[in-house]
Amino acid sequence: MQIDFQFFLSSAEHAPCVRHVLPHINTASHPTEALIGIQLVVSLLAASVMQRMAPHCSFARWLVCNGSLFRFKHPSEGELFALAGKQMPKQNRRDRRQNGENKPLTVPKDIDLHLEKAPVNVMDALVLRFFLEYQWLVDFAVYAMGVFLFTECYYSVADASKEVNIGAFWCVLTVVFGLKALHTLMSHYFRSEEGGERSVCLAFGFLSLLVAMLVLVVREDYLEFGLEPGFSSLFDNLETFAKHQGYADWSIPVTKLSVKLGLAAVCAYIGSLLAFPGLRLAQTHLDAVQMNSDRPLIQILLHMSFLSPVVVLVLWVKPIARDFLANAPMGKTSVTLVSSAAFDSMRLWIIVALCALRLALTRYHLQAYLNLAQKWVEQMKKEAGRIAAIDIQRKVTRVFCYLTVVTLQYLVPILLILFSTLALKVLGNFSWGFDVEETPGVTPALVLPTAAPVPSGGLDEDEDGMEDMEEDIQATVARLSETFAALRSVLTPLFLRGLFAFLTWWVAACQVISSLFGVYFHQYLMQN
Repeated sequence: MQIDFQFFLSSAEHAPCVRHVLPHINTASHPTEALIGIQLVVSLLAASVMQRMAPHCSFARWLVCNGSLFRFKHPSEGELFALAGKQMPKQNRRDRRQNGENKPLTVPKDIDLHLEKAPVNVMDALVLRFFLEYQWLVDFAVYAMGVFLFTECYYSVADASKEVNIGAFWCVLTVVFGLKALHTLMSHYFRSEEGGERSVCLAFGFLSLLVAMLVLVVREDYLEFGLEPGFSSLFDNLETFAKHQGYADWSIPVTKLSVKLGLAAVCAYIGSLLAFPGLRLAQTHLDAVQMNSDRPLIQILLHMSFLSPVVVLVLWVKPIARDFLANAPMGKTSVTLVSSAAFDSMRLWIIVALCALRLALTRYHLQAYLNLAQKWVEQMKKEAGRIAAIDIQRKVTRVFCYLTVVTLQYLVPILLILFSTLALKVLGNFSWGFDVEETPGVTPALVLPTAAPVPSGGLDEDEDGMEDMEEDIQATVARLSETFAALRSVLTPLFLRGLFAFLTWWVAACQVISSLFGVYFHQYLMQN
């Protein structure tokens, strides 16, 4: 998207309607509102660049096709028969007509088969399942991070407290699109003929429902999400808003219990979405640790990455995290190591650092998954009997075809935790600094530029409709201002803190449950 600002300004000077309306827009009394277009321009520019550059420059495509990942090629039937010491039978068309369906060509399972390695390139990625969904989501997350960093820098140098933070919208959209990608994968499991995947998703969904109901009844003294004060603030603001709209006798038709039951249902849905990503994470973690047995540093980082969701869970356990640092025992006295506001900032930094660590180890997990083809061949050699050549080719090829599915299952939970944490920082009015005071849980109402009264005279005869058009503009601005102010008065940072803190914690909890079960399944049940 190319924007010619000089052409726009020159056109605005000569257009009759714009020439008489713009001077009457009063922005001098609101200097910060005059800069509200900067965030919008950067947001539109990022969306345009993402759309235009996707075919030419894509981080998602580079992540898979940068030459660091190696896939295994499936052997041809001729190679399999050569390893079996036989010549491949030749059949003409008459034999195929007489026999109808050909019998599958079989080879012994214990043949000395070694798969050929090849780096994953762009042409190979075209046949991958859900590649377009993977590429779009990862690229969107990259541009969302860029917009977020820009808005953070912009807010640090300009007094933009009254503006709408567009970076927060990008973070929330990334969370929504990540859940949508996992929903697409889960719907693929439900459409399959085999019912095993469907049963696993339903089982984890019911388990997550039970765990969520238990978590939601825990007091804030132990799990400090801030849901209770957040819900109280939401209900109070809704009643106040209804009274201002003229509904004096209107009351909230729902209770906190019903809201918590609805939230538990959403948690069950998220738990079912994260079932297979956790199981896959356990498998790739075990294989990656075994693959790097001669590199102890990488193994330590892999273990830290695998246990990072547990650290996220502990950060919201008040007696272990906040209370311990606020009143650290030093002999007979207690010392305050970290203040309450500094602990909130430290918690944000820890989660971002853990997500960065997990993202840095993506290649090891993906290569561990690709090595499943060779691992299956080695397991096949230990078995007796014969196997169809086409089955060997399908097994080897299927591992590579689902590479982007596994990549989504690995990256999406990380993106959910990362961007929900970034949204928590922005919408909860937190800070990255450690020397700040506790931020309040309210946000000033949004104030938009107001239109000044138009002089009665000075208009040409051919501009008699300018006054009516200006009144329409003023009415539209007033309605938008009222809508944004009402929305920000209802959805206060106190409520958004509790919501996104609980979302971040719950995604980590689902990963802990599913990944630990996956370790038990792959380490003990599969071997037995």
